[in-house]
Amino acid sequence: MIRRTLVPALAVGAIALLTAACSRADSGDRPPVLEALQGRGLEIVKEFDAGDGLRGFAGVAGQQPVAVYVTASGAAIVGTRVGADGQELDTQRLQDLVAKPMGERAWARLEASQWVRDGREDAPRVVYAFSDPNCPFCNRFWHAARPWVESGQVQLRHVMVGVIKADSAAKVAAILSAPDPAEAMARNERAYASGGIAPAAEVPAEVRRTLDANERMMMELGFGGTPALVFRDEDGNVQRRSGMPQGDDLDTVMGPR
Repeated sequence: MIRRTLVPALAVGAIALLTAACSRADSGDRPPVLEALQGRGLEIVKEFDAGDGLRGFAGVAGQQPVAVYVTASGAAIVGTRVGADGQELDTQRLQDLVAKPMGERAWARLEASQWVRDGREDAPRVVYAFSDPNCPFCNRFWHAARPWVESGQVQLRHVMVGVIKADSAAKVAAILSAPDPAEAMARNERAYASGGIAPAAEVPAEVRRTLDANERMMMELGFGGTPALVFRDEDGNVQRRSGMPQGDDLDTVMGPR
C-alpha cells in the first residue's frame, strides 16, 4: 500500500538551498515524470532500491523527506509505502539519504553564522534560536529556558533577526555592538515588558549584512517566524521547532536540566 502525499510548493530560497546542498540522482536515465514533479517544487536527491518492480527516489519537498515511486509505465506515486503488516517502509532510507544530511548541513551553516552565546561554553547541549528582540514568544522562550541555561546544561545560540517591528534591526544593532552582547540581550529580555533595550541610533552596514544573512538563512531552513529552534535530539539527529515549544516538548528541545 502507498499513501499518497501532496507536494507543497517550495520557497525560492529553499529551492536554492536544496539545489546547492543535495546531490541529485544521475539524470542520465531519470524518468521524465521526475522533471514534472521538480517543476512542482520537489527536489530529487538519490535513487534507492525499492523492489516490487518500482524505482524508488528519495526527495525533499517543503524541507521534508519525500519518497517517490516510479512504476514500469513511467507514472509516479508520491507518498508513504506501507507493508503487509501495516508498518511504513523506507522511513529509515529517507532519514539516511535525506533528513540526516540536510540536518547536518543546516547545523554546519548555523555554526558558521554570527550568534549571541547565552550559557556556558562547555554546556553539553546547544540549541540555536532565531530571535527578534521585539518577539514576545522569543521572550517567553528566553525566560522558560533559564533553568537549563543557569544549571549549565544548555547553551543557547541566538541567531538575531529584525523582522517583528520597525526598530527591531536597531535593537539588534544595540545588542551586537555592545561590549558584551550576551549581557545586552539579557537586559533586553528582562526589560521586555517595559520596552526592552534602547535601539541604536543607526544600523551599521556590518550589522545589516548579518541581519540579511540570518533572515535569508531562516527562510531557507523553512522557518516563517520567530522563535525558530534547531537542536540535536538524544540520538544526535538535528531537529527543528517553529514557535515556542508547548508542554513537554520544551523538555524534548532542552533535554535534561
